[in-house]
Amino acid sequence: MKFEHLDDQNIALFAAKFYENPEVSSIDEFHEDLNRTKYVKRLFRKYKQSGILRERLILNHLIIMCNVFGICPANRILFYRIEEEFHSLLKTFLVSLDSLTNDEIPEADLISIPLDTTVITVLRRI
Repeated sequence: MKFEHLDDQNIALFAAKFYENPEVSSIDEFHEDLNRTKYVKRLFRKYKQSGILRERLILNHLIIMCNVFGICPANRILFYRIEEEFHSLLKTFLVSLDSLTNDEIPEADLISIPLDTTVITVLRRI
């Protein structure tokens, strides 16, 4: 099955196709890994509202997603499930992890998304 564009109907099937976690013991763990996007989104929203950036927690969630889904599928899932207003933050974190590939992501125009300079400064200190 080809996944040219992700939508609410095929996102779980797309994620399941690329999911690789040898220690998973139930479908709940798969959904927990897929729902990490909610946690990242919540942390981005908190940063935008209060200025509090939990950069290490965000990095942990992104690293886990890239490990269990693979880099390219994780990028597509993240850019699909996270609102456009947070794409700049997401791109900045993925670039810092060297997890943003040159592969085309239909869910976002990566070239036009700017990097967040404040987040770059914080991430350089780590």
